[in-house]
Amino acid sequence: MPIIDHLFAIGPIRKAIWRLWYPFLTRRLHEEGVVFLNYAFETEPPLGIPLEPADEPHRACVQLYHHVGTQADLAGKNVLEVSCGHGGGASYLTRTLRPEKYTGLDLNPKGIEFCKKRHRVAGLDFIQGDAGNLPFPDHTFDAVINVEASHCYPDFPKFLSEVARVLRPGGHFLYADFRFSDGIPEWEKAIENIPLRQLKTRDIGPDVLRGMEKNSASSQALLDKKLPKFLHGLGRDFAGVTGSRVYNALRDGQLSYRSYCFQQA
Repeated sequence: MPIIDHLFAIGPIRKAIWRLWYPFLTRRLHEEGVVFLNYAFETEPPLGIPLEPADEPHRACVQLYHHVGTQADLAGKNVLEVSCGHGGGASYLTRTLRPEKYTGLDLNPKGIEFCKKRHRVAGLDFIQGDAGNLPFPDHTFDAVINVEASHCYPDFPKFLSEVARVLRPGGHFLYADFRFSDGIPEWEKAIENIPLRQLKTRDIGPDVLRGMEKNSASSQALLDKKLPKFLHGLGRDFAGVTGSRVYNALRDGQLSYRSYCFQQA
């Protein structure tokens, strides 16, 4: 079985692999200032949102967060991002959408350590924790954000129940992720059973594909520089480099990438 299939395997094996993979990436990439670990997003015509100079090199990745985060008004709200990665999206949304408080949670302790050192923004904090067992009381947050991470979780329905538990009445769940074709029925069943009201959904596959193409050259250069050769194939899939298995699957309709907006009753 190819390494990429192991990464998208089901259950405890998946979680164990991700526990190793993400700290490894953090150790390899932190010196390069890599603050986004998600795929990218570009509309046609280009989205063209105004960005600060420091955000401009990350435009395509920023735009995915912008798309997801602007599905609801976050100004003055208490926001949780589950699986915040290296914190680039958390920093951008906190600075631009002006929540009162934004908490980034991630399973990767090395990633959280990196976030705390790199992103010093008023109202923004980071905590290590598990998406399947959120360390917060019921009805704590006005919004929960989850970008391109839930395919890693061994129990996706449990994660959804945790989201519903920590959301306040009227709160929003802003979500984007992908599944390969064989995992779509199970994904859709879990989403249908979520105890939240679905307000919006959108197939953003074409936008993500354009974003991948925009980032492909820089991602490949980074992989060549920071990963050992035996991991280059896996790295290309993880980064969505043009011609990788993930890129080809999205292009050929064998992978679906969607965004959603849900609301707590």
